[in-house]
Amino acid sequence: MDRKMIFFDIDGTLLTPPPDHFVPESAIEAIHMAQKNGHYTFINSGRTLFFIPEQIKNIGFDGFVCGCGTHVYFHNETLFSYTIPHALCKEIILLLRKCRIRAFFEENSALLFDTQSPVYCQEQETLRLRSNGSDLGNIENNSSLHFDKFMVFMDDNCDRTSFFNFIKDQFEYISHEENVGEVIPRQFSKATGIQLLTEKLSIPLENCYVIGDSPNDLPMLKYVPNSIAMGNSNKEILPYCSYQTTDILDDGIYHALEHFHLI
Repeated sequence: MDRKMIFFDIDGTLLTPPPDHFVPESAIEAIHMAQKNGHYTFINSGRTLFFIPEQIKNIGFDGFVCGCGTHVYFHNETLFSYTIPHALCKEIILLLRKCRIRAFFEENSALLFDTQSPVYCQEQETLRLRSNGSDLGNIENNSSLHFDKFMVFMDDNCDRTSFFNFIKDQFEYISHEENVGEVIPRQFSKATGIQLLTEKLSIPLENCYVIGDSPNDLPMLKYVPNSIAMGNSNKEILPYCSYQTTDILDDGIYHALEHFHLI
């Protein structure tokens, strides 16, 4: 059969905005119909596997591209895994402390917080407890310390210049808000995860479809010809999409898969 692969972003694409945070039933129905037709469905997210909500995992996707391509899973098998080397992780933590930048660190099985940072605050502690996150502990004695990517939260009192000078050669900075950014190893993206799967599963790029809604989806939207924007998308991504479906709450996923005859 002419099997296709369909890649879905999470927030704003499958998962509605807060405070509701739910996946529309029509989206779940469409995903299952596509699978019944023999197509593979994947989550493609900046989140690591640990940080993906259970309601997303419970839909029953064929696989996950996580952490902006740093981990790729297919049918419960890990096809690819990359983590930032221990020595560099330690260097990053010390730099963030020096620059007075709040952060949390993501790996495939945990969300990590530096409670010894001079700018660690109650807001971070609340997130750590709510997400069942872990404390980095004493990094000098933690020989197993590693993570895949990290999020930073800056303010007027931090040293942005030193931070950006440090990351510019090895990392990609994806801005989420004015003072919030996602930092990932430069050689990985949502597109590299798709490339790996096309090679591993011998499915051509023209048989791939990607659906997103925000600028952090641009790597995969630019890479895949069949690129779909949600109706509620940020206008910045529209020039890079071949089709715009309806809003997430107006059966956007269902209409997109129907439009491309995947269901």
